[in-house]
Amino acid sequence: MDRRDFLTAGKTKKKAPAKSNTAQKVSPARTLSGINPYTGPWATNEVIHLLKRTMFGAKKADVDYFASGTMNQAVDELLNPTAPVPLPPVKEYTTSTQPGTPDANIAQGATWVNDINNDGTVQSQRRSSYKKWWTGVMINQDRSIREKMTFLWVDNFGNEANEVGYANWVYKQQTTIRQDCLGNYKQMVRDLTVDTSMLRYLNGYLNTATAPDENYARELQELFTVGKGPNSKYTEQDVKEAAKVLTGWQVNTTTYQAVFNPNRHSTAAKTFSSFYNNTVIPGRTGATAGNLELTDLLNMIFAQNEVAKYIVRKFYRWFVYYEIDAATEANVITPLADIFRTNNYEIKPVLNALFKSEHFYDVLNQSCIIKTPVDIVIGSMREYNVSMPLASDWNTSYGHWYTLYSFMYIFGVDLHDPPNVAGMPAYYQEPLFHEIWITSDSLPKRNQFTDIMTATGYLRNGFRMQFDFVAFAKTLTNPGNPNDLVDDALKYLYRINLSPQVKQQMKTQMLLSGQQYDYYWTNAWSAYIASPTVANFNIVNIRLRDFFRYLMNLSEYQLS
Repeated sequence: MDRRDFLTAGKTKKKAPAKSNTAQKVSPARTLSGINPYTGPWATNEVIHLLKRTMFGAKKADVDYFASGTMNQAVDELLNPTAPVPLPPVKEYTTSTQPGTPDANIAQGATWVNDINNDGTVQSQRRSSYKKWWTGVMINQDRSIREKMTFLWVDNFGNEANEVGYANWVYKQQTTIRQDCLGNYKQMVRDLTVDTSMLRYLNGYLNTATAPDENYARELQELFTVGKGPNSKYTEQDVKEAAKVLTGWQVNTTTYQAVFNPNRHSTAAKTFSSFYNNTVIPGRTGATAGNLELTDLLNMIFAQNEVAKYIVRKFYRWFVYYEIDAATEANVITPLADIFRTNNYEIKPVLNALFKSEHFYDVLNQSCIIKTPVDIVIGSMREYNVSMPLASDWNTSYGHWYTLYSFMYIFGVDLHDPPNVAGMPAYYQEPLFHEIWITSDSLPKRNQFTDIMTATGYLRNGFRMQFDFVAFAKTLTNPGNPNDLVDDALKYLYRINLSPQVKQQMKTQMLLSGQQYDYYWTNAWSAYIASPTVANFNIVNIRLRDFFRYLMNLSEYQLS
């Protein structure tokens, strides 16, 4: 794909099928690099590549921090978060606090996550509160991959918050995912199998011995474990038998806990197909039957080689590139899957090998992914280091987070509300994959967001959320030199090199306001630094505003 022409790349392609589960394509090798340890340079370019793929945006402060060490040290720190988990969302929405009203027992500014409340209106307000909160968590992420992994796994398990209904359950599910996101995948699947949100969304709470519901049993295999690639040959009978294993789980809407009811559980033996080596899971009775049979089911499924390959392909499409050809399957997917299985489905060893590999830093795997709506919104906020309200000012914070969430929504991402259980189409829908993010509707809206944040930003309770290009320029090495300023800005904000002619044009038309000599900018910047009056600020700010707006309106800004 010609990355400069990506905006039109999808126009001549056939309509994508609903879902792609193929392991690989028959096509020429895009690159022959594999998972041998990377031994090339570790400089600003490589650090930015790593951070843009593992975090939301690459803040200059983070780039400088990781560039001061080695590549191995950077990956190790990213994969081992030490920061505390974020504080829970609070009641920032408006409801009556009078006795007898639906939400009276939770004070404004207090968390609602442990409050039992079955009122539909209140839960709707809480779902909105949760999405605002998650937006703030991503903006304030620590120097680790934790938030990107949380986002990945929430999408992977595909629960729609609006269908679940209970914001408390949705928050609890994300808490479980954040806890497990860099741990053991098999354990995460187990935890989410009996998660209240999952039981609600995929009808596990309706699954009984007399009326087995196959919904979760099907998605457990098709979407969460073995997939539907050419070597994944589970049968409809396997779905039916798995559903019987999972009978008896319910949700207690009084306590918000998942419970197992042995009276609703199928005690018959469950016989699986040759794909699962004709395994028979014996029927059990009593209070432990659900957990015992679930253990047998997951042991059987995770014994299949396809589980590791299927999940590794997900990692690849999230962190490297959307297309997996035969060479990538052989040189990257298969050895990473071997690492996954050898380590009993621990996630860190796989990501460690990937992010330290020659393949990950291969030049053909840089600047080749279209930014997600989250990378555009959250990434730009973080890269420009936009000032936000104090954490104690929850009313202003949640208001601004809602604005940012709303932009992500209109660009195509509704947090914890994917289009369906398969998650976001950009990660599975062939042949478009990530090109789905850019349409004739979404691209102008992306530009509108950066234009507004450039021009006026958003004002709430006296606090303005806005890009500050003067402050950003001050962080660069030599902002008084217009050539250095252009080069440094492009280094941190772009992943594609622009020609000298284009850079010269940018400098002349915007930083020099059409003048010929570099000192026209240098003098203006020096005057501002020496005397930061409103007049001197406006002179440099207007030129920087025009320059950065132009950068963000070019197609190259959409690439990571």
